[in-house]
Amino acid sequence: MKPAQTITLTPGKRVLFLTKDPELIRKQLRGELDLQMKDLRVEDLLDDINTDVMTPAWVCFDYRPEDLARNAYAGLIANGERVVPTDALRNGNFEVIVSGQRKGVGSSRETATQAEVWSGIRLAIAASFAPIHAGNNVNQGLLMGDHAMLERLQAGESIPLEELYRKYDPITQLIIREGGLFPFAKALQRGEIALPVPDTAPRPMTMGEKILARHRRGGGHGPKYVKPGDAVVVDVDGGYSHEFTTAQVHYFLEQEYGAEYAIKNPQKFAVFEDHLIYADEVARMRPFIPKIETLRQLQRQFQRHTACRDYSAKNNISPGICHEIAREEFIDPGDLIQATDSHTCMGGVNNALAWGVGATEYANLAQAGFTMVEVSESVRFELVGRLRPNVTAKDVMLYILLHYAKPQMTLDRIMEFTGPGVRGLSMDERATLANMATECSARTAIVEADEKLFEWIASMRPGTNVDELRARAVSPDEGAEYAGGTHVIDLAAIEPMVAHPGDPDRGVASDPTNGELIGNIGDVAIDIAYAGSCTAGKVDDLLFYHQVAKEAVDNGLKVADGVKFFIQFGSQAVEKFARDNGLVDTFERAGAIVLNPGCGACIGCGPGVSEEAEQVTVSAINRNFRGRSGPGKLWLASPLTVAASAFTGRITAYTPGMFKRDRVKA
Repeated sequence: MKPAQTITLTPGKRVLFLTKDPELIRKQLRGELDLQMKDLRVEDLLDDINTDVMTPAWVCFDYRPEDLARNAYAGLIANGERVVPTDALRNGNFEVIVSGQRKGVGSSRETATQAEVWSGIRLAIAASFAPIHAGNNVNQGLLMGDHAMLERLQAGESIPLEELYRKYDPITQLIIREGGLFPFAKALQRGEIALPVPDTAPRPMTMGEKILARHRRGGGHGPKYVKPGDAVVVDVDGGYSHEFTTAQVHYFLEQEYGAEYAIKNPQKFAVFEDHLIYADEVARMRPFIPKIETLRQLQRQFQRHTACRDYSAKNNISPGICHEIAREEFIDPGDLIQATDSHTCMGGVNNALAWGVGATEYANLAQAGFTMVEVSESVRFELVGRLRPNVTAKDVMLYILLHYAKPQMTLDRIMEFTGPGVRGLSMDERATLANMATECSARTAIVEADEKLFEWIASMRPGTNVDELRARAVSPDEGAEYAGGTHVIDLAAIEPMVAHPGDPDRGVASDPTNGELIGNIGDVAIDIAYAGSCTAGKVDDLLFYHQVAKEAVDNGLKVADGVKFFIQFGSQAVEKFARDNGLVDTFERAGAIVLNPGCGACIGCGPGVSEEAEQVTVSAINRNFRGRSGPGKLWLASPLTVAASAFTGRITAYTPGMFKRDRVKA
C-alpha cells in the first residue's frame, strides 16, 4: 500500500522509545508510560541495536512474517529477562519505534524489519541506520526519519512524505513512494514508472564504482561512469541463499508471482545448507528442529523449482560455509554478487563487489536478473609494512572497527584495501579484511587484485583462464574520490586485540567495535575457545591454530582444564587440507574438539555456544552480540589469540615460543 503524501501521528496510536533504561521500555509496553522526544536526549536511547536483538536466530525459524512478528525484539535481554515479551510489540498499539545511533547493525536478516512492520510499526526513528537494514526498511515500506522529525510529529505537525525520502537517490525515492520493492517492481513491469538514467561525465573512479559502471544498464554502448549518489540499474552476476533465508525467498516469490514463478539465469544462483546443519547439537535449539526441517524442505523445493546450483548437505555433512565456497568456486574479479547474508562482502577478496541483501530484494533480483542500487561513497585503507609474528588480519580489523567504524567513518561506504601491505598478505588473510566490512556497517569491501589472487583462483578451479581473470580485475584510478578519506595503516604497528562483550544491561552494547589491546584487559579466565566461522575457518586460520597447538603439544601441554576448545572447518576443501597435512592429528592430541565444515556456534546453532550466562568465550568469529552465540560473555579475538587462550585458560596474546618448557617453567 502506498504511504500517504503527508505523515502525521494517528490519534490513539503510540510511540515506543527504546531507551538505555530497560525499565522505561517495560513501562511503555505495559501502557504505564508515554514519552515525548522533547523530554529525551538522543544519548538516552539505545545505540547499535543489532538484528540479532530484533529477531534472534530461533525467531527466524518462522519464515512467515506474521508469525515471527510475535517475538519482535526477543533478543533484547536485561538482567536475564526479555524486555519485550511475546506479542508485546504487536499488542502495544505502537506505530513508531525510536532508537539511537546505527539502528540495525549486524546480520542482513530482513526478519528484523518484518517483525516491526507486521507489529504495526510504520515509522522508524534513529540517528543513523546500518545500510543493509535501511535497505530492508525501504523494501518493506517502513518509513525512516530522525529525532527532530519525531519531535515535530509529537507536537502535532504534519510532515510531507517527500521530506522523509528526499535524501535518497531517485530510484529509492520511487520505491518509497510505491510502498516497497514488490509494489515498485510490479509498477515498473506495467510501464507505470520510468527509471532515471544518470549521465555522469567521465571521471576517475574507485574499484567499486568501476564495477557498478560496468554492470550498469542504459546509457548507450560506450564507456559508462558513475559517481556516489547515482541511482543505477545493474545486472547481477550471481547470488546465493542458505536454509536460514531461502524459505522466505520461495514464499515471497510464490506470494507475488504465483506457484509457477521463475528466476533468471538459475546457474548464476545457488543454495547452501550450512547455517543450521548442526543446530540439533545445541540443547536450546532442539525444540525448534521441526521448524528447521521445514526450512530445509522449503529450500529443497526452491532448488528443484528453480534448478539453481545445489550445495545441500550429504549424509548430514555440509559442503561448507557459503561465503568460503563462493570465493573458492564461482566469484570472479569484477563480479557483482548479491546474497541473503551480511557476510557476502567476503567475496570482495576476489576483487569483486559483493554485499548482503534481505529476502525481498534477493527474491526480486533473482526473478528479474537485475537490481537497483545507489552508488556508495568509498573509503580507502592503504596498508603498508608487515604484521608481527603474533598478529593477524583479524587484529587489523579489530583496530579498524575501533578507530574508524566506531566514529562512523566506514558507515555505508565501500571499503577499499590497497597498498604493499595487502600484497604481503595471503588470500585467506585478505578474506578476513573483506569479511568483516559488515561489522564496520560498511556497504562492502573490495581488495585490490594481484597475481597472487589470480594464481589462487586458478589453484582452486582447474582449467581457469588466468588472462581472463586479469582482464576482469579492477584497480582504482589515480585521482579517484574517497569521501571517507585515504588512511594509511602500518601493519607493523598493530598489536593483538580483542573486542570486549560490553554491558548491555547498562546500555553498553555488545559490539565488535568494543576494541581493546589484550595487554589492557587484565586477567580474563575462559570456559570456551571457539575457532571457526566464515571469518576464521579458512586454511590459513587452521594453520594459525596448528602453529599454537603444535608448540603446546610438543612441550607436553593440552587444552587447559575446564576449557573446551572447538575447531571447525570453513569448507570441505579446508578440512581436506587439514587432514592431509596432519593438522587434525595435532588438534586431537591437544584435546581439541574438531567439527565438520559449516556454520554453527557463530549464530548459536552448533557446538561451541555457551550454555550459561556466567560462561566466558574467546572466539574467532566476527560478532560478539549478546545471545548470538549463547547467553555467556563473548570476546572476539584472532585465531592465534584464541588458540593460545585455549591452552592457558585465560585470554592470552600468543608469542612464538611461549610454550617451550624452559619458558613455561620460568
